[in-house]
Amino acid sequence: MIELEGLTKRYGDKLAVDGLTFAVRPGVVTGFLGPNGAGKSTTMRMMLGLDRPTAGNVRIDGRHYAELRDPLTYVGALLEAKSMHGGRSAYNHLLCLAQSNGIPRSRVGEVLDTVGLGQVAGKRTKGFSLGMGQRLGIASALLGDPRVLLFDEPVNGLDPEGIHWIRNVMKRLADEGRTVFVSSHLMSEMALTAGHLVVIGQGRLLADTSMATFIAENSRTCVRLRSPEPERLADVLHAEGIAAVPAAGGALEVDDGDPVRIGELAAGHRIVLHELSPQQASLEEAFMRLTAASVEYHAHGGQEGGTTAPAPAAVRSSAAEREPGGRRGPEGGRVLRGQRGRRDDPRRGPGPGHGHNGEGA
Repeated sequence: MIELEGLTKRYGDKLAVDGLTFAVRPGVVTGFLGPNGAGKSTTMRMMLGLDRPTAGNVRIDGRHYAELRDPLTYVGALLEAKSMHGGRSAYNHLLCLAQSNGIPRSRVGEVLDTVGLGQVAGKRTKGFSLGMGQRLGIASALLGDPRVLLFDEPVNGLDPEGIHWIRNVMKRLADEGRTVFVSSHLMSEMALTAGHLVVIGQGRLLADTSMATFIAENSRTCVRLRSPEPERLADVLHAEGIAAVPAAGGALEVDDGDPVRIGELAAGHRIVLHELSPQQASLEEAFMRLTAASVEYHAHGGQEGGTTAPAPAAVRSSAAEREPGGRRGPEGGRVLRGQRGRRDDPRRGPGPGHGHNGEGA
């Protein structure tokens, strides 16, 4: 388990991480989301002891990272895939990590085969593509067979087969009871991988809840209907206290409607339905709504309609009503109103991918 308590990081007058408190629990893939500059990388670096917190603390299985002996056997991490000595072969890169952490030499060949690099084990890494470097970084994270794994953008550079492979690897590791913490900007992939979400914006916690609860609480759900008799259908629904509003393509939509009841009403009045489908927003749409006020780097001219979708009413209106700790979702998660912080320090360059030594990926 990874536990953060009041974790804060300043770079001069820049507040990168502001009082983060949450826990990453074993047995489920936890996604770590936030806009650019939200503080995700800084948070992960502090987990690995690469950056020292200004305030608060972070513990891995009850201990600070610096207190771990042979840390690769406790924590495996991928932060910078290409953070490796280009003159070394893939095999020797991993061998250095293994020897410094008391890991048997035989494990090097095992993880190279696992990530699909067994045939290029003797090649120098400076000639590796982005995808090959990513696989080597994943091999570094898996090398010590750790109980806790951190991945920052693990699918970067991977082909479709590689993306499918790492998705299944992360799920399998979680199923084995390990702690798996994954940061990514690819919402469609995160929706297929993570079961729990931690969302931050401008350094502050916005949500700590299950995937299903996050989408349900930050998006609109409705039932979409199409019929050759839309006016009659609307009248039947209205008579039952169900409000149906016109939608694109001549359809009707019922917010938070029960598709079973609507279908039975239509059948009882002999109304033909060409479509009866529950509609729910994607993770991307829910994320955009929650973090709209926390985005620091706005592009212009590329959004449909020219504006960013506002946060849903439930998020906008209830900030004053919520307790300081945030409201609890039906599955025990927290969803908090976004608060202003500041972005990561632009002066800090990327650090080693592992956080264990200069050789990590």
